Order: sequence, then structure tokens, then C-alpha cells
Amino acid sequence: MEDVNEKWWKQRCGGGGGKKKEVKKETGLGLSNKKDENFGDWYSEVVVSGEMIEYYDISGCYILRLTFFDAEIKKMKIKNCYFPVFVSSTVLQKEKDHIEGFAPEVASVTKSGDTDLEVPIAIRPTSETVMYPYFSKWIRGHRDLPLRLNQWCNVVRWEFSNPTPFIRSREFLWQEGDTAFATKDEADQEVLEVLELYRRIYEEFLAIPVVKGKKSENEKFAGGLYTTSVEAFVPNTGRGVQGATSHCLGQNFAKMFEINFENEKGEKGMVWQNSWAYSTRTIGVMVMVHGDDKGLVLPPKVASVQVIVIPVPYKDADTQAICDACSETAEELNKAGFRAETDLRDNYSPGWKYSNWELKGVPLRIEIGPKDMAKNQVRVVRRDNGAKEDISRTNLVDQIKDLLENVQQSLFDAAKQKRDACVVVAKTWEEFTEALNEKRMILAPWCDEEEVERDVKARTKGEMGACKTLCTPFDQPELPEGTLCFASGKPAKKWTYWGRSY
Repeated sequence: MEDVNEKWWKQRCGGGGGKKKEVKKETGLGLSNKKDENFGDWYSEVVVSGEMIEYYDISGCYILRLTFFDAEIKKMKIKNCYFPVFVSSTVLQKEKDHIEGFAPEVASVTKSGDTDLEVPIAIRPTSETVMYPYFSKWIRGHRDLPLRLNQWCNVVRWEFSNPTPFIRSREFLWQEGDTAFATKDEADQEVLEVLELYRRIYEEFLAIPVVKGKKSENEKFAGGLYTTSVEAFVPNTGRGVQGATSHCLGQNFAKMFEINFENEKGEKGMVWQNSWAYSTRTIGVMVMVHGDDKGLVLPPKVASVQVIVIPVPYKDADTQAICDACSETAEELNKAGFRAETDLRDNYSPGWKYSNWELKGVPLRIEIGPKDMAKNQVRVVRRDNGAKEDISRTNLVDQIKDLLENVQQSLFDAAKQKRDACVVVAKTWEEFTEALNEKRMILAPWCDEEEVERDVKARTKGEMGACKTLCTPFDQPELPEGTLCFASGKPAKKWTYWGRSY
């Protein structure tokens, strides 16, 4: 495969000969910020330059493939639906703990044109209070259970502190499941089933390692019985990210909204409810974990374009034949089930195109030039590590399949290695504060007291933000008898992850 870093001749992809023309080189495409030097500005630049977002409109150049999750919840007999974005203030106020938890973030509509509304209409910060009045109408007896619904929708939370694209914004998109059961055992089982799907989304699709665990009483969903989550970690910032949550709401909302049923014996009872969601935050976590100084790095399973095919013609080359070979290659890959495209634009140099598609994070780049045509081969370049390989066109599909699988696994392995290197075990307050200052994810023995957690948060508050519990992992290390809480000195009951978070 020819080197194209210096001069080259480009001809139109409309004929084998022709007049050389002015083309755009590689200038102006690189990022001006480095990930390790100025993470915040780097992140903002990546999501804008990678054409994922504008600060008003989100473009469609990146897609979060939802087919896996949607297919899996349908196997669980969960049905898709849609509820209105508006909720009356009266209904919103029904669940006191719930609304107090969301009160600072609730936005309301107060006008219709120039006319003030008699009663403001809230915009949903989440959908429990929108949906549950109808649960109480639909559920009468045990034959109506379980009721299991999911909606893909937007919510509004009027965030004012540290807005970050995809991670923390006033409006975001998510899926939200809300379900009702006759027994707590059924509800408990679903909580963990859904949480496992969320783990798979992060680890198997986004190539991001996560920890499954339970939230503390202070950090659980407002008004719920308990909350489980998958927690990711961004090594560059030393911050955890709540990747997705699966809540058992218990019977609190059933009591407020009178969601009752009659069992097989004719006895009255209240349903047990769950709520679970993941959002476009997944995109932000993926960018933060995998992106580099060249731009986005997309895992193949979620990349809208997995392979970009680029012609590299030189002076006197049969340009049309090269472009045809590129089109045929992309067509062959698409027929095999891959997502491949060609870049046949004739006003950009190959070098400019390389930088452009690297910025967008496409996992594999295929280059085809005259020498490749002669040898019936293509050059493949990996986005994750820049490795180049010449492969035969005769078994192209199998080799591309293997490469994409390898890229996917390599991204996960690299992310896990970096995450694991940031995990520190701290058994004393001194060890804890030292690790926190080094931007670590801290595993510490804890007495599981709410007041102690609030005290830790108060004592660590500073310019970087306070530290809090991330989750208590289900996979608990051994806790030797006599182990003391790192913060209170009282007997420890469990190991819990702590850290600053988004």
C-alpha cells in the first residue's frame, strides 16, 4: 500500500484520466485540546467535531443502537408505550419524598401564549407520577398482573450545575420501564434481570467495564424501596458515572396512587412496583472512556459506520476502477451484515479523509490504491490502535469480522485495565483522603450509616466536588471480623465504592 503523506495526484471518480484538481489536504482537522491536559475542553471539542452534537441540535451522525435492549425486554413480555410529557402539579405532589427529591429540577409551563395558566403544568422529570394514576385504573385483579411497560421518551430536569453534553443536561432521552407485580419476589427478580441487561449494554456493546451494586439509602431513588445500579468510572477525571439504574419502588407509590388488586382468594392487596432506566448518558461515558487525541473511538457494535472505504488513486492510475473496487468492497461488506460506507468525494485528499473519519471514530478504514488492485488486496487500518494490515480480497468478509471482534474486545480490555488501575482499597481516613486526592475509585469498609455518609460528603466538599458512595458491589470481598469503618471507626458491615461523580 502506497504512502500518501506527501504529494499525490487525485483524479475524479468519473473517469480514468483527466485534469488534476485542487483538493483539500489534512489541515484544520486535528483537535486543539489534549485528553490528558484539558479533559473538559477536549470532551466538548470531541463531541462537536465528531458531529455528535451541537449546543442546540443533536445531529444524526452517531446512533445508539437500541435493538438489543428492545429485543431483550420483549422476551420478558414487556410492552412499549408512550405517556404524555406533561403532568399536573396535583399529581406530582402526591408522593412527598419523590417530589422533594426532584423539586429543584422540575420545570413548569406557566403561560399559553400571553395568557397565564391558572395552574402551572409540570414537565416530567421522570414518569412515575404520569403513569401510575392509570395503573390504578388498569389493575383490578390478579389476572391484570404483572403489568410491564416501557417507553422511549424525553425528560426534562432543569440542571444548573456543571452541564456536560450527554452526561448532564436539561433535556435528555432515555428508556424508562415501569412495572407492577403481585409479589415482592417477582419485583426483586426483575430488578436484577434488568440490571444484568444494563451491564451487558455497557460491557458487551459499549466496551465499558461497570460494577453492579446497590445504592445507599442517601443515594437511592426518591420515594423508592431500594436502588441498584451499574457504575462506570472515568480515569482521566477520577469520577464515577451512574450508568443505569433499576429501582424497586416497593409499595409506596401503590399506596399513594391506590394501585390495588384482588388476589385468587378474593383478598385485597397493593402491587409491588419497579422502575428502571438508562439514557443518552451512555454516549457520554463511551466518549470519555474510549476517545483519544484524534477524536472519537467507537466500539464496532454501536458504531453507525463500522468500516469506511477510501480510494487512494495516483497520477495515471485508473481512478474509475479504484472507485469501483471501493464500491464493490463496501457492497460486499454490507451484504454480509456489516455497516460499511465509501468516501468517494473528489475534493478531499485521502489524508484529509483519514483524519476526518478518525475524528468520527469509525472502527476500521479500508484503503484501496493501484498496488492493492494489482495484488487483489486492501489495506485495513484500525482506529483503536492505528495498526495497519494488508489482507486479501478473496476472504475479506471473514477477516473483517475477526478484526471488528478484536477491536471490540481490545477496547474493553484496555478500558478495564485503566479502570482497575484506579481502584484503591482504603481502610483508614488518611488512606481514603490520599486516594481521593489522586482521583481514585475507592473501595472502603463502611458501617452503612446514613449520617456517616453525610459527614464524609461534608468533610470532602471542595472545588472538585464532594465524595459520596457510588454503590455497594454485589460481589463483596471478604470482610474480616473486627474490620472497622474507615470514616467512623465503628464495626464495618460491608465494602462500598466511594468517589466523586458526575
